[in-house]
Amino acid sequence: MLHIALFSDLYLRYVKAGVRPLLIASGVLLVVLGVIAAARDGFPFSRDEPGHGAHPDHDDHGHDHTKGPRIAWLLYVPALLLLLFAPPALGSYTASRDDTATTSGAGTFPALSAEDPLALSVSEFSSRADWDTGTSLRGRTVRLTGFVTPGSHGTWYLTRLIVTCCAADATALKVEMHGATALPSDAWVTVTGTWRPTGKIGTDSARPALDTATVERIAEPGDPYKDLARITTP
Repeated sequence: MLHIALFSDLYLRYVKAGVRPLLIASGVLLVVLGVIAAARDGFPFSRDEPGHGAHPDHDDHGHDHTKGPRIAWLLYVPALLLLLFAPPALGSYTASRDDTATTSGAGTFPALSAEDPLALSVSEFSSRADWDTGTSLRGRTVRLTGFVTPGSHGTWYLTRLIVTCCAADATALKVEMHGATALPSDAWVTVTGTWRPTGKIGTDSARPALDTATVERIAEPGDPYKDLARITTP
């Protein structure tokens, strides 16, 4: 825990950045408790328990009272595995099994900037595509970034997973892509294209979709759960 929180950004695969101080504090507390427990048990020096001094007239009872059970060392195995082979961030497997998150309510949204192509977060694009009765996306070329989630019948989605606290509460935002061949699952991409109206805006039939113009593969961002219009990659 301390290793990934202090010396890398790997913790961002599991929790939001704001939780980092709590991770560090928890890690320090666990280390302190471990040191106290080890010192109490005489580690690294063996220590006879009271009443277990030399007893020449008695046998050794067939066991050693000065050491803990050897099976306890197996507890190091999962810790070492997590340290050496950190699990990846959640991806297309989770997104394909999660209902698309509801992002907003119907109404008129603020005007968009004149930037072309217009960089938007997946959450903002989804909100406007589903609920903007002013159709502010119409005719605009937008740029979105996310990872690939395969759909049915050859379709695919540009996806972001949004977390409130940690990966356990992740919800998926998905935009259906049209006009471009899908890259491999979980590949991170930046796409440009134009909004494709689907369903009636302001109802559950509306779905965010994009007619793609370009698809560029990129590296996974350092914070995969932070849905930004512009992201930085390692």
